[in-house]
Amino acid sequence: MSLLLFCALPALGGYAMLSVFFLRRPRLLHTPWPRSFTPHLGAHRGGSGEKLENTLEAMENAMAQKADLMELDCQLTKDGVVLVSHDKNLLRQTGLNKDTDSLDFKDLPPYREELEVYFSPGRFAHGSDRRLVSLEDVFQRFPTIPMSVEVKEKNEQLIHKIADLVRRYERNDITIWASEKSSIMKKCRAANPDMPFSFTVSRGIWMVVLFYLGLLPYISIPERFLISFLPTIINRTYFPFPCSWLNQLAAWVSKWLIMRKSLIQHLEARGIQVLFWCLNEESDFEVAFNLGATGVITDYPTALRRYLDSRGATTQAS
Repeated sequence: MSLLLFCALPALGGYAMLSVFFLRRPRLLHTPWPRSFTPHLGAHRGGSGEKLENTLEAMENAMAQKADLMELDCQLTKDGVVLVSHDKNLLRQTGLNKDTDSLDFKDLPPYREELEVYFSPGRFAHGSDRRLVSLEDVFQRFPTIPMSVEVKEKNEQLIHKIADLVRRYERNDITIWASEKSSIMKKCRAANPDMPFSFTVSRGIWMVVLFYLGLLPYISIPERFLISFLPTIINRTYFPFPCSWLNQLAAWVSKWLIMRKSLIQHLEARGIQVLFWCLNEESDFEVAFNLGATGVITDYPTALRRYLDSRGATTQAS
């Protein structure tokens, strides 16, 4: 037993030191992913705290604040139009209790006059533009703006239509596949393998496990983006579970696991861009960027632009 310990402990120590060495110098083992764009300011649902979510007016407002990325979700209508909409059921957004795939695009109702901002409970957004828009409308209006397109269900028709639109508008390099589920992401990648894609939940957990085992520096990572919630917003503006104690536990565990500057720096050095959502307070912007994140996805692009400009001025001054 003593002989085993005598041999094992130095080997374990050497492995730990080597892992730390390559964690800090990942380019010795991996060629970093090239970057077609670097998003610092991402507009969640087009900037749903300042204008009605996912409307062209919201996106124009975000662009006025020099947004680098639009974060969008897509559904499918009855007549096969790719709709920019977070919800499949239209009740919350429009007051009509019907699914998007039960209506033709021309028959879609307008948004309500005001919508509560999901990640800022008690705050409401308004706007003069109340039209639901198609993904093609958005691609035509903003041809060069990077976008993250999230697919929430395993709908192959929807996935292939998104893939075809991205090809038609020559957006392969600036449109990100996003989904929480690996089974959906597999179909997305098959439909258009030229698009960059983000971590799913299971792949994100796998990546964190490898990090704590010291194996992450040695593993190839095909994802180019980690789009993650910031743990500090749980139980404050983000409530993933119905029970408060579960939210508190999730906040503590995820904060301990994810908020590691060495992890973020390692991913960034490998060309994997890290974006935290959905942050609407300056204190949260500060936490995210101090961790080394590439950017932040927010409902309030004006507030984030103000923060980024002041931060840039401070950096220049120093």
